[in-house]
Amino acid sequence: MAQQKGAALQDPFLNILRKERIPVSIYLVNGIKLQGQVESFDPFVVLLRNTVSQMIYKHAISTIVPSRAVRIPYDTPDYPDEDDIDQDNIGQNQV
Repeated sequence: MAQQKGAALQDPFLNILRKERIPVSIYLVNGIKLQGQVESFDPFVVLLRNTVSQMIYKHAISTIVPSRAVRIPYDTPDYPDEDDIDQDNIGQNQV
């Protein structure tokens, strides 16, 4: 079964947060901030654990902010490998 393009970054990102138990702040589209650790996720929801577990529908999530830097592996053909990125020209306008 083919993976949707949105999941090519979303799933590895959430999986790293889950596996490494990285504390996160999740901002909802209505401005509410939730904090905890990603316990689990599926295509529609994220289960966030703090003192209690909360099921958060992904369509209600605006932003997920990890408490530390997270390195997402680029092992899908949709994205360039780190070796293919010219680090000297990042952020520079090219003519």
